[in-house]
Amino acid sequence: MRRKDRQIINFNEIYDIINRCDICRIALNNEGYPYILPLNFGVSVENEKIVFYFHSALEGKKLELIEKDNRAGFELDCSHDLEYFEEKGYCTYAYESVIGRGHILMIEDEKEKFEALEILMAHYHTSKETWFNPAAIPRTAVYKLEVEEFTAKRKEPKKREGN
Repeated sequence: MRRKDRQIINFNEIYDIINRCDICRIALNNEGYPYILPLNFGVSVENEKIVFYFHSALEGKKLELIEKDNRAGFELDCSHDLEYFEEKGYCTYAYESVIGRGHILMIEDEKEKFEALEILMAHYHTSKETWFNPAAIPRTAVYKLEVEEFTAKRKEPKKREGN
């Protein structure tokens, strides 16, 4: 990472950033080109490693690409704040982000799929357990990205003169 002053190394801070994000973008290999998708996700820590959970239809391009090559990159970002300093003719952007890579594994076991979907639902419904119809499980592809490597950074908002 070029800007070490922006690097976040505390695992709990990084996990907090992930939990505040709405979308996880994954990049798959599409014949040598990245195929990037924004996905809803759930996240957990298992055996001291971050694991993302996703779901989709049982068929489609992303599943075909995962079957060919299950390596994936990912990116999440939040805390966006565009700052414009009119007097200086200057603008900048504050943010927090996490990027990394790992391997995607399909989840076939119905019990494990159910648990993964519960984790996914909990990410978006933090105040209560949210019910979903288990009849959808056989019609839903559920997969996880086991994170092998990641980095995180934060660009704090600039302090305005006089503040």
